[in-house]
Amino acid sequence: MRAWRAYVIASELLRKQLNRELQERHGLALADYEVLVRLSEGDGGRMRMAQLAGEVASSKSRLSHQIGRMETAGLVQRVECGDDARGVFAEITEAGRTRLLETAPTHVAGVRSHLIDLLPSEEQTALAEIFERVLTHLGNDDT
Repeated sequence: MRAWRAYVIASELLRKQLNRELQERHGLALADYEVLVRLSEGDGGRMRMAQLAGEVASSKSRLSHQIGRMETAGLVQRVECGDDARGVFAEITEAGRTRLLETAPTHVAGVRSHLIDLLPSEEQTALAEIFERVLTHLGNDDT
């Protein structure tokens, strides 16, 4: 119970802190930052919406609304799949890439400061292995 409660509270506080830092310094939500990261890593800067939803642990409906907001901000665009009339890609724009480059140092510094630097290397390795095991168990082994 001690481990579970510490994880639940600490992970929520960590996400809130990282979100606050991105919002205050760049006006970008952590959830939007995560979408930009995934898209920037995707083939051609794009990813099918269904796959992206899985990558950011979001429902398709919630992601669709988020992408809509990000489209309005000029960070992403939707592109129809040529081989699948029903499929849609989300694609990062040049403005999205620029925003990602501007915000990444803040995010990386926050992750280091609030998590990584608190752990010796063997605990960092253990933490990675633990959560990779959980991801595999829950069916998302794209680590």
